[in-house]
Amino acid sequence: MDARWDRRPVRRVVAGADAPPLTSGWPVTIPAVSQILTTGLELPAGVTLLIGENGSGKSTIVEAIAMAYGLSPEGGSIHARHSTYRTESDLHEWLRLERSPGAKKWGFFLRAETMHGFYSYLKANPGTTPEPDFHALSHGESFLAVLRTRFNSPGFYVLDEPESGLSFSAQVALVSTLAELAADGAQVLCATHSPLLAAIPGANVLEVGPWGLRQSAYGDLEVVGHWRAYLDDPMRYLRHVL
Repeated sequence: MDARWDRRPVRRVVAGADAPPLTSGWPVTIPAVSQILTTGLELPAGVTLLIGENGSGKSTIVEAIAMAYGLSPEGGSIHARHSTYRTESDLHEWLRLERSPGAKKWGFFLRAETMHGFYSYLKANPGTTPEPDFHALSHGESFLAVLRTRFNSPGFYVLDEPESGLSFSAQVALVSTLAELAADGAQVLCATHSPLLAAIPGANVLEVGPWGLRQSAYGDLEVVGHWRAYLDDPMRYLRHVL
């Protein structure tokens, strides 16, 4: 792509000068993290999905990239600065983001596990625009309200397992929102377990596991194969645990 027309907020993620040796312990020893520190990670325009099992490193990676971009580890926009209990790794300090000149600087980090704290932050720090009372809404309702009020302009959107607690229809609404953002020029990076989100048309799908990061077609994803098999015959799985 001609650099004059490249407006991706983040073109590439590479190791910074302070990155430690690959033998220095967690999280550097996670295969996907080690791969990024060794060869970098290209982020194309549109939606990039990191899909893998618990412990594969996908949440660690999106959290670090969000923080390297200037976003709060507990979620929110580029201006949010709330924090409760520090659980993030130091990976963000070892990454360098290659940005595009003239790209939008707006960003938002949405992570399901800290949404309650983010709503409390908004209530304690009201803006000039009237907000819904997020605490008075159900999890799904409040999530959709965030999509309506925050996911509405070009920029860099990072999501960590946003499907948590969402119904099928709410996940479909999320797919629609992310696809529309990408069509309007936004860049999205999302860690997920959801085969529904993995089906976003045109998404760059990266499967995360012991191999590190690898591009995958939707039908080749392990999670898609498992869900297809489970829905076809639940007892194929349940007989091992019941």
